Amino acid sequence: MSPYEIPDEALAKISQKNRLCIERLRQHQGEQVDLSSYPSGRLAAVLVLLFERAGELRVLLTTRDKSLRAHPGQVALPGGKVDVTDADVFETAYREAHEEVGLPRHHPHVYTVCTLRPYISSAKLLVTPVVALLTDDAILDHLTPAPGEVDRIFDHPLEAILEPSLAIKERLAPKGSEDWIYEEDFYCFSDIDLPWLANSTYRMHRFRSSAFAIKGLTSDILIATAEIAYNKATTYERYAPGQLQTFAPILKILLGQVAVQHAVSGTSTPTPKVEVGGPVWPAASGCERSEA
Repeated sequence: MSPYEIPDEALAKISQKNRLCIERLRQHQGEQVDLSSYPSGRLAAVLVLLFERAGELRVLLTTRDKSLRAHPGQVALPGGKVDVTDADVFETAYREAHEEVGLPRHHPHVYTVCTLRPYISSAKLLVTPVVALLTDDAILDHLTPAPGEVDRIFDHPLEAILEPSLAIKERLAPKGSEDWIYEEDFYCFSDIDLPWLANSTYRMHRFRSSAFAIKGLTSDILIATAEIAYNKATTYERYAPGQLQTFAPILKILLGQVAVQHAVSGTSTPTPKVEVGGPVWPAASGCERSEA
């Protein structure tokens, strides 16, 4: 069985609407890119684990332990850097999910659905999202946060990433709290200039959740997942003016920078330890509050 095939009996466990979402994701053909020239130490993967509850497609998320040096307390998808022993990005995503939240590896009720094109973190780590379907949500009751890595495990409705007001029924973090410091009820954004990326612009999306704000790399991956699954656009403007919307030009710029590093130093620049849950970008316009 290929990793993109899901048995009919597994799909029968979810609603017709959500079966269509999963089928769209399963049929998704992501942008084809060649990462062979990119330093292997800068490759990572995350797991976008979807499941149905009360007829609604939801996604598993975590908040990072507040003692961590990088992005403490922020929302993340389970994931991390590709290990030299990992056969592929699928193994990376599932291994990290097992280590971070205790998701059983090779579980019979977890099915790989697709991969999305890579996304770039704030430290130039290339992150491949692996989308999976969980058909037995009883497993969720047995997940456990890894001490020192994960503070909290929670979930969020996937469709609310396209239409943030749908989250009104959730037990959202209180407005004015450290988890949602913004004035807006459900969503806000900032547009950020990126001189190092060919003077392009980046839109930082922020979604109010039951935990900390879903933002940055995590929000970008969930937006892409939801757009494919529901076959519809966001209710807000997806991209900033001047934002690079496909991965090919981003990779070209990054490979050019890697080539310069090789020419200057004779080797690639050592890669710092990078966490892939939610990169911190400089604060800018839109949401008026700056971020630590």
